[in-house]
Amino acid sequence: MLTPLDIHNKEFKRSFRGYNEEDVDEFLDRVIKDYELLYRENIELKENMDRLNSKLEHFQHMENTLHNTLIVAQETAEEVKLNAKKTTELMIKEAEINAQKLVEEAANKVRRMASEYQDLKKQVDVYRVRMRTLVQAQLEILGESGEDE
Repeated sequence: MLTPLDIHNKEFKRSFRGYNEEDVDEFLDRVIKDYELLYRENIELKENMDRLNSKLEHFQHMENTLHNTLIVAQETAEEVKLNAKKTTELMIKEAEINAQKLVEEAANKVRRMASEYQDLKKQVDVYRVRMRTLVQAQLEILGESGEDE
């Protein structure tokens, strides 16, 4: 690329009846000035573009990071939800098993108590029969002793 210094250092051959040297030098000075301004502006624009491209890359990287973070968060939320569901199902299953055990224990206790009740009822019946028999025997003895007198 042509630089302002290249324009400044450029020398032309002199020829008879050529252009007026002062006019050419004046014009070249103006061209050098304008070109130098454009040249610097171009450099600044390139630097600005590089800086903006760098920022763009940074923001794209941030966007990718945020996107990945969001995906991980969604996956984690799904995993937590699934684990909570499994834990709840397990707790319900354990509660059902415990409830079933309690029902079975209560039923066994009721059966035992019913059996004990029947045993006690039989014992009461046997005790009554024995008491009747004993009372009758005592009455007979009293009746016999009353007759003897």
